[in-house]
Amino acid sequence: MGAKKRDVFRLILYRFIIVTTLLIASVLIESSTSAFLPLIPFFYFIIICYILSFFYVVLYLVWEQYTFQISVQIFIDLLLITGLVYISGGLKGSFYFMYIFEIIAASLLLSKRAAYTTASLSAILFGLLVEGMFYRVIPIYSAEQGVEMSFGFVLNNLVFAWGVFFLIAFLVNSLTENLRRARKKLEQTQRELEVKKRLAIAGETSARLAHEIRNPLAAVSGSVQVLKDELTLDGKQKNLMEIILKESQRISASIDQFLNLVSPSKVPSMAIDLSTILEETLILLQQSGKLNFHYRIEGNFHSERMTFFGDVNEFKQVFWNLLNNSLKAMPEGGKLSLNFDRLKKSMIQFRIADTGKGLTREEKERIFEPFFSGFKEGKGIGMAIVRRIVDSLEGSIEISSELGKGTEIRIMFPRRISP
Repeated sequence: MGAKKRDVFRLILYRFIIVTTLLIASVLIESSTSAFLPLIPFFYFIIICYILSFFYVVLYLVWEQYTFQISVQIFIDLLLITGLVYISGGLKGSFYFMYIFEIIAASLLLSKRAAYTTASLSAILFGLLVEGMFYRVIPIYSAEQGVEMSFGFVLNNLVFAWGVFFLIAFLVNSLTENLRRARKKLEQTQRELEVKKRLAIAGETSARLAHEIRNPLAAVSGSVQVLKDELTLDGKQKNLMEIILKESQRISASIDQFLNLVSPSKVPSMAIDLSTILEETLILLQQSGKLNFHYRIEGNFHSERMTFFGDVNEFKQVFWNLLNNSLKAMPEGGKLSLNFDRLKKSMIQFRIADTGKGLTREEKERIFEPFFSGFKEGKGIGMAIVRRIVDSLEGSIEISSELGKGTEIRIMFPRRISP
């Protein structure tokens, strides 16, 4: 919405600049020659443009339908340009080049389709004007414009103008599309750099936390365990001891998660079966109570055996975090699709799709940021770990999501069958 609002403002501003430039040019040329446009009707044209600009500014300030405003302004501009071409002599004049500005504006501010539509409207309006003036259906504006022109000359120049309109639309669309792709790629690269920066910061924090907490925590946990075994405790006291031990273990697990953000696995790579690891992860989720009969599992992971040379523990972390997030997104149950694909150029793809709540735009953009989570009980570590592992495998991740319908995550990485 903000970008479109700026586009409307720029369109109004550029139009004002062009019209003012034409006004200054017309006055200068009129003062030096009598062969230019009649001054009074041209001034009327300028005044109409200024009045319309005033109304455009009012609409810009009070109405938020910015795309519609741009479309209407471009259409009215085409009508005004046609009128300007008429009083300047049609083909004999030189103002029909101004149609090009509207084609460029439609491509930059609206879409590729809008550019071709504007080119078509320009061709139709200009064609009707020229043909009408040639056959005297539309009266000649001034006597100086009444010089006879052959049909071949009119047709040749008309076809040339049409060709220019559509050629400009094609070229500007190509340029605009390249600019949009470059901008999108730049934004994606900036987000990835920001994520990696946050990962580095999280890694430094994790290392400090590990040194400051892990040893004292192990001492506390060990002492509590000894006291629990040696002392005679009643039921309430035993429950308190169990809570201390359980929470100590939870904190220790959190520290391990932080360290996994930046600490690559030291386990040597070996030939592994990704399908088997996925199945084992599903069993662990069932035993933990997170995966139950409310969820329906489907996909080719049982039949499609994927051999890969890597670290078992890393893939267990990837599958656990992805599956855990999908299950959290479906608290009332749903369908979970798990598939392996063999892509071209020796690439492997793992697809996980759920029918959960889906991701907002912010969640999709920030999903790999450490400490950001779309779940209230989440720590924001799991997907950061997934991203770190996939990056270490020189892989990539793509996410498709729709609110209320679910999310699909596709992980692609080069297939490695040997060290």
